[in-house]
Amino acid sequence: MQLQLLNEPLTVCQLKDIRDLPLSDDLFFIGKTDEELSLVCKTSATPASTLNREDGWRAFRIIGVLDFSLIGILSKISTILAEHEIGIFAVSTYNTDYILVKEENLQKAVAALKQNGYDFC
Repeated sequence: MQLQLLNEPLTVCQLKDIRDLPLSDDLFFIGKTDEELSLVCKTSATPASTLNREDGWRAFRIIGVLDFSLIGILSKISTILAEHEIGIFAVSTYNTDYILVKEENLQKAVAALKQNGYDFC
């Protein structure tokens, strides 16, 4: 399976108002529930009005379109990283999954995944 490392550092944050979303940016993930509004975005595009924020995330995506019938892809990756004591923050789109790790764990995560048969392009 191929993974692609994204170039931009990311931020995970909470917003007060949906109007603060960086809708013109080319990469962001929104999670909204009855309790919160969460955003993952490029650090350079993080709104100034965050309630909470955590910088220093890096991401890689699984290359290709993942069929909904596929089972365990994210589980396998998260297990490998957990075995190396690397925490993750995962988000999914219709097509694929994105796995975020803290910047200080990035090289360790890449090495662990390569050791387990994952290729980076």
